[in-house]
Amino acid sequence: MSPEAVFSLASTIVLPQWLLMVLAPRWFVTRWLMNAYLIPVCLAVIYVIYLFRGGPVDFSAFGTLAGVKQLFAQGGDGVMLAGWVHYLAFDLVAGTVVVRDSQEKAIPHWLIVLPLFFCFMLGPVGLLLYWIIRTVRTHQVSV
Repeated sequence: MSPEAVFSLASTIVLPQWLLMVLAPRWFVTRWLMNAYLIPVCLAVIYVIYLFRGGPVDFSAFGTLAGVKQLFAQGGDGVMLAGWVHYLAFDLVAGTVVVRDSQEKAIPHWLIVLPLFFCFMLGPVGLLLYWIIRTVRTHQVSV
């Protein structure tokens, strides 16, 4: 399968869970997906395959910005795809954490729709927005 096809597949398989977390956060299917981590695990498999497909990774390169730039520049489509899948997986996990935590804290679901959108599009921005809402609603900074 070409990296472009895997990119499309990976980008598509996250959509059902995102939609369910927004539209039906308490439905048993949504809860099952969130608890099973099925989609992030599938993405993790794709990540491992494409990260190591071109041979060993120079982990020392992660220590500097120049090293990371070099990894992406020399890694080609496989490394770029691995990076994209990394974002997809961790943004989905962050969204899952937001839904679960908001339910535990009894934060109205309508308040987390915008943070979920930002988790989907900009990962950490959504998590930051949720953290602000959570802190204001619960008057607590920690768990």
